[in-house]
Amino acid sequence: MTEPRRHIATQTGFLMVLRQGDDVFARLEALMREEAIPSAFIAGLGFAGHVTFGFFDYEKKEYAPKTMHNLELTNLTGTLAWKDGKPSIHAHGTAGDDSFRTFGGHLLALEVGRGSLEISVTVIPTRLERAVDPGIGANVLQL
Repeated sequence: MTEPRRHIATQTGFLMVLRQGDDVFARLEALMREEAIPSAFIAGLGFAGHVTFGFFDYEKKEYAPKTMHNLELTNLTGTLAWKDGKPSIHAHGTAGDDSFRTFGGHLLALEVGRGSLEISVTVIPTRLERAVDPGIGANVLQL
């Protein structure tokens, strides 16, 4: 059986349709490399089998993670850029459970759950880089 396509080109970039078990960040990084994407905005929604949200602790200069399972990702928003020659993804999300409670924050990891996850990638023609801002200790998109 042939693996289904994961992305197609659009007028403004790409449309991705990821499947159960796909590592969303790994697929986005692969797309950036394969299609030589200089930078982009991303927006998406779908099913999350495993999602790790992070809340940035400014004192420790690191994310406090929380992993959750079997949620519906109601929003995925972010940017794709580069750091030290590698893809750098900055994404936030909101997801809900079967009791209609919602959770959100910085996305540290995301795996597609049962069903699919759709992401629109709007390409920015300028290559953008991220660098650590020493004042806050976090990566910041450089313009």
